[in-house]
Amino acid sequence: MTPATLQATALIDSDHPAVRAFAAQHAQGTDDTARAVALYYAVRDGFRYDPYRIELSVRGMRASTVLEIGVGWCVTKAALLAAAARAAGIPARLGFADVRNHLSTARMRERMKTDLFYWHGYTDLYLDGAWRKATPAFNVELCDRFGLLPLEFNGRDDSIYHPFDKSGNRHMEYVHQRGSFDDMPLDQIRADFAVHYPYMLVDDPAEAAADFLADVARETQPR
Repeated sequence: MTPATLQATALIDSDHPAVRAFAAQHAQGTDDTARAVALYYAVRDGFRYDPYRIELSVRGMRASTVLEIGVGWCVTKAALLAAAARAAGIPARLGFADVRNHLSTARMRERMKTDLFYWHGYTDLYLDGAWRKATPAFNVELCDRFGLLPLEFNGRDDSIYHPFDKSGNRHMEYVHQRGSFDDMPLDQIRADFAVHYPYMLVDDPAEAAADFLADVARETQPR
């Protein structure tokens, strides 16, 4: 643990008034573990996961922006959990891994040209003398729609994605661990996305209007 894991940054903006208010409201409990668990569920289920709303600007990647717009994706929701934890006095940092994610839509697969998700983000929380991984990206309603087991977090064990869904189908494979960072490595994320997802970063009005939840609902309807 370093002092930086409690400090505000431009992207993990734990000093933002909205983040501080969110932490004060949700970090409830008798100790840091209980407060961290409460924050985890507030972030996991309070903000929809929407990978169509990726904006790699400083504003688009700030933790406080998730509070402002009400949705996020794995990196920004992890940033919000880290920022809220720091605001509550709990050391936090961001962790990243490259994963093969089988939770996707036809639109995403077409735009990405791969099923490998670079820089998948989660949060590291320092609790009871150890770092614990917490992954708040997929809200429970999305998990139910896709037939996934929602990720729970008890503050004692790592919370990372299950390799299989409820039906035994492949869900998530961790291909490469990138490690943990005291601040979001936005320049590295941008550079790798430009190489691996060039089609995703092209401005397209039709894509900008796409609705992730509508696509999920259509593709998961009973046949």
